Amino acid sequence: MAARERMKLTDAAVARLRPREREYTVWDNRVAGLGVRVRPSGGRSWVLLLDAGGRTKRVSLGPVGARSLEEVRREYHARRAAPEPARKTRLPRPVPLFRDFVAGPWKEAHFDGYRASTKKNIGYQLSGQLLPVFGAKPLDRIGEAAIRRWFERCSRTAPGNANHHLACLRQVLNFAVACGHIETNPAAGIALNRRPKLTRFLSREELARLHAALDRHAREGRSQQADIIRLLLLTGCRRGEIMGLRWTEVHDDMLALADSKTGPRTVPLGSGARAILDRQPRRGSDFVFPSPLDASRPRGRDLSLWHRVRREAGIEDCRLHDLRHTMASHAVMNGVPVPVVSRLLGHSSVRMTLRYAHLADRDIEAAAERVGDAMAKAMSGAGT
Repeated sequence: MAARERMKLTDAAVARLRPREREYTVWDNRVAGLGVRVRPSGGRSWVLLLDAGGRTKRVSLGPVGARSLEEVRREYHARRAAPEPARKTRLPRPVPLFRDFVAGPWKEAHFDGYRASTKKNIGYQLSGQLLPVFGAKPLDRIGEAAIRRWFERCSRTAPGNANHHLACLRQVLNFAVACGHIETNPAAGIALNRRPKLTRFLSREELARLHAALDRHAREGRSQQADIIRLLLLTGCRRGEIMGLRWTEVHDDMLALADSKTGPRTVPLGSGARAILDRQPRRGSDFVFPSPLDASRPRGRDLSLWHRVRREAGIEDCRLHDLRHTMASHAVMNGVPVPVVSRLLGHSSVRMTLRYAHLADRDIEAAAERVGDAMAKAMSGAGT
């Protein structure tokens, strides 16, 4: 460390100090701890070094022109005579349990601001996975190894859901870092499961097999679940939008959804979708598909029939959400413009819909083949 620059400070000597490329301080060689700081801009200010509870504290007394050297010396001696009391040692704050942090600070800062549908999804993730596994642990006792074991266990049966659970956990722990309860997020370095990039959609033959399987189950008394699956396919709606559909949202030619993923939106109804809605019994419930156990509530997320019919139809690699992809894909292949499909799906951006555009390539290739054959025949004089 460079030696301190000292000189006999007088008003005249301070006035002669000139700026340099870097800020510097000149200390009085008679009064230890009294100095003048000179900035590259030419500004000069008085500084003091004082004892503050066993540590040295640097205090600025403002620009040189505001006080004379004599006034500064008196201030220095007055402060030395009455030093600041030593700071009391603060006891470390107890680190909250994960469940208490989620129910308190995180809920107030994040959860309470979510839309109703988002609250429902996050609630499932918390009650179904995060709280049972991590709820009783202090935040600073949740380590990466434990998170990784839990994530790998979840990923064996539902890799997509495991990704959603991990994303929720990361968000909670990021807020714990911001609140000062932990230094780093132990979930930050865990990679999400890779998901298939290609969009799965059902062919005409697969759709026929699916409808045949749904018809069989409808005749056996599982008509509500069968109608939900058909309505998902015919409208392109998300599962939560249909499962929680209210009669007040059903109109003659459209659904007026009050709370979709991208906010309120309307969904046009074709004749097939309209027929499904018309045959739903009105049992005094607000919901089109009420719970079989409690008509005042919508049917839960359970749609067990889907696992059975996809096995019977030979489409076991198809997810329920792929019915939405199927509707969009067939719309594109039948010439519906991508912006229109985007409106039908309720996408917030057309870019989200462009992933379906390539599915029309087979039609373009078939058309090019037909045009090529016709041109070849014309050039060879065939048919004349």
